[in-house]
Amino acid sequence: MDTLQIYTKNLELNDRLRDYVESKVSKFERYLPKIESMRVDLSATHARDSSRRMVAQVTIYVPRAILRAEERGGDIFAAVDSVMDKMYRRIERYKGRMKDRRVTTPAISELPEVPAPEVVEVEEEFSRIVRVKEFEVHSITPDEAIEQMELLGHRFYIYLDGNDGQLSVIYRREDGNYGVLKPTY
Repeated sequence: MDTLQIYTKNLELNDRLRDYVESKVSKFERYLPKIESMRVDLSATHARDSSRRMVAQVTIYVPRAILRAEERGGDIFAAVDSVMDKMYRRIERYKGRMKDRRVTTPAISELPEVPAPEVVEVEEEFSRIVRVKEFEVHSITPDEAIEQMELLGHRFYIYLDGNDGQLSVIYRREDGNYGVLKPTY
């Protein structure tokens, strides 16, 4: 499978584990025929609870969406099985929402060009920037941003609002509702 990347941390990727992951992940192509790429991250942590030391994370890139799931287990094979079950649920939810919506969105070439955000280093006594993450911003509606945020399992999502073309952040509020942050210039 040429669209699959497997990464490990504090763990050896032997042939048995590679074959196991490839056989499990290859089944996703039946449910999502337009997969652009898949990434599997496997790692061993130093968690106190031995039943949570192995971590498996699967990320699937499909057109205009990212599906991600992470699970922990006592051994890496159990973690892989758990994350696969979780990912199947995410895929069902994604496909159900796409079937219900049938949203038409502008082509990438029609989107306004947005300059890349500047990263400003802040010198503070107690904190520092330890990671810079770059990502693509797509023109979508706030409802689509909520769906994407939920599919990723995040508490916020940055997107280009398809209604007004502004860079926006949607987030989950403590009361269970959603809020949107829009910059003023």
